[in-house]
Amino acid sequence: MDQSWKRRDFLTLMGVGGVVFASGLVACGRAASEAQAPAGGMTPAAAKQDFFFLQLSDTHWGYKGQSNPEADTCLKRTVAAINSVEAQPDFIVFTGDLTHTTDDGKERRSRMTEFREITSGLKAKKLIFLPGEHDAAPDRGEAYREAFGSEMYRAFNHKGVYFIALDNASAPGGAIGDAQLDWLVGEVARVPAGAPLVVLAHRPLFDLYPEWEWTTKDGMRAIEVLSKRVNVTVFYGHIHQENHHMTGNIAHHSARSLVFPLPGPGAAPKRVPLPWDPASPDHGLGHRSIAMTGGHPRLTEVPFAV
Repeated sequence: MDQSWKRRDFLTLMGVGGVVFASGLVACGRAASEAQAPAGGMTPAAAKQDFFFLQLSDTHWGYKGQSNPEADTCLKRTVAAINSVEAQPDFIVFTGDLTHTTDDGKERRSRMTEFREITSGLKAKKLIFLPGEHDAAPDRGEAYREAFGSEMYRAFNHKGVYFIALDNASAPGGAIGDAQLDWLVGEVARVPAGAPLVVLAHRPLFDLYPEWEWTTKDGMRAIEVLSKRVNVTVFYGHIHQENHHMTGNIAHHSARSLVFPLPGPGAAPKRVPLPWDPASPDHGLGHRSIAMTGGHPRLTEVPFAV
């Protein structure tokens, strides 16, 4: 059974007609078979192994408000929907704001515990969590590290695709910081020329709309580092909607939220959640399936199933 069939099977069994978006990089570079892997790096052949993973973002567990009167069920229903499908992803990544912010440290920890309990029910063997400012900014990640481990950022290889997960949310104002940027330089240097590189983050690395803090203070420094490779895709959250953007040859894709959508950049006087529409088929919510085919991503937006 090939992975492309599995991805179609996933959507069919979900009962949704997901929107497919093929991430087309302006300069995808040489074919993976032409890339020269350094000692200890990925082999070019490894990048030919197709697979798919899911991106869930901005679940804001603990949110209560008029913008989503069903906020206490959306995550649970999404977990059940994913589990109901035979074709399971290789892994699932949550790109930040796992929980809704609170100044009460005890409540923050309680929400993280509840979130872990709910997501532990997923069939997928590997779950990857990134901090959002709602999770980590109030205490610089102290409660987050207690719940999810000490690694705030990491790198890993999966079937020939190199992944880098950044923390651009725990520091005040959403900075990456010098130490992490130095680490990024080293990790990018390990990626063979032409090999696929996927970056995971919470905030956009570029200046999408700084007035609403839809940016990363030192994100352009990260983009400069990433630009040294030609096959780079960034997946992020934070803005509670889809947005597709290019910086040079780097494609940036934001994901929907699972709790409430936000207006488009500058489309409203303030950055406030859009009103709940009981008649909406998906309430502007959803998650994403990403098929890595031949080392290149193919995105399928999966709307929330009411």
